[in-house]
Amino acid sequence: MEWFKALNWVAVMEWLNTFVASLSPLLASAGIPEEYWSLVAFGILYLGVTVVVLLFVLILLKILRRAKKAPQEIEQIAEEVEEAAAVEPEPRVAPEPEPEPEPEPTLGIFERLKLGLSKTQSSLVGRVDSLLRGRTVIDEDLVEELEEILITADLGMQTTQQLIESLELSRSRGELVSPEQVRQLLMEELEKILKFESKPLDVASASPFVIMVIGVNGVGKTTTIGKLANQFVLDGKKVVLGAGDTFRAAAAEQLQIWGKRAGVEVICHAEGADPSAVAFDAAKAAVARKADVLLLDTAGRLHTKVNLMEELKKIRRVLDREIPGAPHEVLLVLDATTGQNALTQAKLFNEAVPLNGIALTKLDGTAKGGIIVAIAAELQVPVRFVGIGEQLDDLRPFDAEMFVSVLFDSKQ
Repeated sequence: MEWFKALNWVAVMEWLNTFVASLSPLLASAGIPEEYWSLVAFGILYLGVTVVVLLFVLILLKILRRAKKAPQEIEQIAEEVEEAAAVEPEPRVAPEPEPEPEPEPTLGIFERLKLGLSKTQSSLVGRVDSLLRGRTVIDEDLVEELEEILITADLGMQTTQQLIESLELSRSRGELVSPEQVRQLLMEELEKILKFESKPLDVASASPFVIMVIGVNGVGKTTTIGKLANQFVLDGKKVVLGAGDTFRAAAAEQLQIWGKRAGVEVICHAEGADPSAVAFDAAKAAVARKADVLLLDTAGRLHTKVNLMEELKKIRRVLDREIPGAPHEVLLVLDATTGQNALTQAKLFNEAVPLNGIALTKLDGTAKGGIIVAIAAELQVPVRFVGIGEQLDDLRPFDAEMFVSVLFDSKQ
């Protein structure tokens, strides 16, 4: 009790008076009479001290309880460690390697061509098979319906008449007695039309072998040139490209991209330059580099514009002057989706610069593949290449026998 006697009670009383004075405004606002202020202030002080003491006691009890529990936890952890040490570790098992995914089957040329010609097959042979299914007699009505199918499949009037005449002749001889014989006759006649005698594309026949690529805008000339360049390089040929399409914006840049892919040099001038000047420089470069093949792009032009067709003749003369006999191949690129319009283009281009071959693009996106037969029958110009997809190797050399086999293949 010495500490109690040692307290400075004068200071304590001053502090209490100060505390009561500080609470006076609050007590007055609460409506407490002045004579009770001291009593209420002491009550508040007492309550506050009591709360502080209780909190102190609770904290002290919690500390004592934790201190008592700690040795027990340490002892339990030690026992668990001893038990774990006594147990032999299980041998590690190496995880089984995940099975490698099986490679997707690579489609052969026949399957890829069939996939690309699926729309044409459906519109032509599919309708022919539907017509013949269930028929037992080859009569006039069947022949008329067959004629309609052939015309609407873009074989053209001349080609259709040729096929119908062969059909009528065989029927009059009694050689057609079943639908399967009609189907077989169509296959044979289409092969005859497509396999006419023509000079094959032989790039080894001249050095450099010059191919001038022509066609209207949007048919895929530049893409076709890029794919051809890639094929020739894979065959071990040295190739030079000439960017003669100086009118279309970014045409030269597009050809340069293809040239980079194939790893070949591209000769180009500024946009708007004279195409004949590009042809001249490209011919000079092909000779100087001892190239095997020169592929010359030309501006897309409407086949009905006489002045633009005259420019093609000028380019041809320039090439012939620099490389006697050039161009050795005038390759017309046609869009198969345009149907009979493609045949009209081919006729007009052939009048301006005699054609040696045709590349038919976008065959995979159309039901008008019969235009191949119409072009071959009416112009006697061979189809050299067909485009059956967007991949680099989807420009395929045209094989008439395979083309007919794919069209008439009934296996799904």
